[in-house]
Amino acid sequence: MEHAHPEPPPPYDLDVLRVFCDPYGRHGNALGVVREGSACPGEDERQALARKLEFSETVFVDDPERGHVDIYTPSGRLPFAGHPLVGAAWLLDIEVLELAVGDVFARQDGEFSWITARAEWAPPRILTRYGSAAEVDALPSPPPGEGWLYAWAWEDEAAGRVRARGFPRRGDGITEDEATGAAALLLTAELGRALNITQGQGSQLLTAPAPDGTIELGGRVRLAS
Repeated sequence: MEHAHPEPPPPYDLDVLRVFCDPYGRHGNALGVVREGSACPGEDERQALARKLEFSETVFVDDPERGHVDIYTPSGRLPFAGHPLVGAAWLLDIEVLELAVGDVFARQDGEFSWITARAEWAPPRILTRYGSAAEVDALPSPPPGEGWLYAWAWEDEAAGRVRARGFPRRGDGITEDEATGAAALLLTAELGRALNITQGQGSQLLTAPAPDGTIELGGRVRLAS
C-alpha cells in the first residue's frame, strides 16, 4: 500500500498583515509579505505565487535595509501601491522605501503607520462621486463596467469624512478591494484636502496633502491571526 507523502514546506517565509484596520483592529486589507525575496526570485515565479495567494497585493522584499520591494497583484506587477508600502514599512521598521518611481518616506506615529508619496505614482483609477454613503453601500460587487472603479461619497464634507469602495474589475478574482491606498492618494489630490476614508467593510485610511505636492497616507497595521 502506497502512503501519501506530505508536501514539503514552501521555500519562503510569508507574513500576512492587515493594513488600514479600524480603531478596534478589525478589517484592513490583507497583504502577503515574502521577507526573503531571493527565495522567489523570478518574475514568473512571483506572479504565480501572488495568483495562488489571492491577496489584492503581495510584496517581495529584495533588500530590507534599503527598502527595495517588488509588488504584485494576482494578475500583474505594480510600480507603486499604497497598502503594500504602508504594511511593508511597518513590518520592516524602516524609514525609506526605494522604488523606481521615487523614494517613499515612512514614519510611525503612535498606532498609525505613514508613508509619503505622490499621487502621480498611483495607477489610474476611475474616481466616481455618488450622492450619499448609502448609494455607495448599495452598489453591487462589482458594478457593471470596465476599469478600476473607486466609488465615493461624502459622509461629512466639513470634517473630510468619506465613504468609499474599490472595484478592480480586472478579472483576477479580486472582486472588491477592502482598502486602496493609491485611490486615496488620487482622491486627496483631486479634492486638495486631508481625508478620513472608511472603505470596504470598515477599513480606515487617513491622508494629508503637503505644500510640496506630496501626500501622507496612513493607517493601522496588524499581523493577521
